[in-house]
Amino acid sequence: MTKESQDNYKALLWASRRGMLELDVILTPYLEQHYAAMSASEIKLFSDYLQQDDPDLYAWLMGFETAKSEFSELTAKIRQFIEQRVN
Repeated sequence: MTKESQDNYKALLWASRRGMLELDVILTPYLEQHYAAMSASEIKLFSDYLQQDDPDLYAWLMGFETAKSEFSELTAKIRQFIEQRVN
């Protein structure tokens, strides 16, 4: 991992720590397991995802609301990750 990539990873890890514990236990492990395989555009999208409000992220990830169209695929991937960890 390059220095820039490592710095970006650390910044995303920090941003994955949210005000809601429920999001912390989802987003941090997701990033830890998937970062190495993410493309630059996927990393950018994840970064943009983390800019969203906690209540919105929670509602999307729990299936209470439909995610914004630009985040629908990422939300589906994270929800699949959640289901794999639970089952």
